[in-house]
Amino acid sequence: MAILDKHKILETNATLLLICSFLVVTIGGLVQITPLFYLENTIEEVEGMRPYTPLELEGRQIYIREGCYVCHSQMIRPMRDEVERYGHYSLAAESMYDHPFQWGSKRTGPDLARVGGRYSDDWHVAHLIHPQSVVPESIMPRYEFLMHNMIDGLHLKDRMATHAMVGVPYTEEMLTNAAADFSAQADPDSDYDGLLERYGDKVNVSNFDGEPGISEMDALVAYLQMLGTLVDFSTFTPDASR
Repeated sequence: MAILDKHKILETNATLLLICSFLVVTIGGLVQITPLFYLENTIEEVEGMRPYTPLELEGRQIYIREGCYVCHSQMIRPMRDEVERYGHYSLAAESMYDHPFQWGSKRTGPDLARVGGRYSDDWHVAHLIHPQSVVPESIMPRYEFLMHNMIDGLHLKDRMATHAMVGVPYTEEMLTNAAADFSAQADPDSDYDGLLERYGDKVNVSNFDGEPGISEMDALVAYLQMLGTLVDFSTFTPDASR
C-alpha cells in the first residue's frame, strides 16, 4: 500500500507528474542518443554507392515534386515476405546521399527500392504515360505531360553544390561538368566517357523517353532505373527460414 500511496501523489499532482515524465523521457533519450556521439560513422559504407548523376538528381526532384513517395516506399524491411517479393532488405548506406530519404511506409503501389533494371525504359515511359496500359488494375494517375516538359540542367550545378554542403561527395570536377554530364547521360551517341569516369561504369546511358531533347520523362526514368542497382546483391538468396 505504501508504494500505491506514493504513486497517488504523482497522479494527483500535475506539476510533479510533468517533471517526472520529463525526467524519464530525458533519460531514455540520452540512453539512445549518447552512444551515437562515440561512433565514427553511424552508417556502414558499402561498395558501389555513389552520388546521383546530374540527370538522376533531376529525376529525383521530379519524383518528389509529383508526390511519388506518397504511394511508393523505398524501404524493404527484413521480413520473409518483403525480401521474397522485392529482394535484399534495404541498407542504411543506400540512402546515405538522400536529402530527404524516401523510405516511407505507405504502399498504394509496390516498393521501388529495387525497381532499377527490372523493366525496360519503354515500359517505364508507357507506365508513366498511361499506367493502366501495362498494369490494368493500377489507380496511378497519368504523367504524360512529363514528355513535353523539356529541361536544360543549367541549374543543377547549384543544386549539387547545395547537396555537397550537407555531405554528398560531389567533387569540383563533378560540379564543373554538371551540365555536360546531364546531357551525356541522355544521349548514347555522345562522348560520355567523362561521365563514367566520374560516376562509375554502372551509370545507365540511354535516350530514356526515345524522343529528341531531354525531358522530365528522361530524368525520372533515369532515376527509377538506378534505384537498387548500385550495390551488388547478386549472391543474395532469401532465407526461407525467416
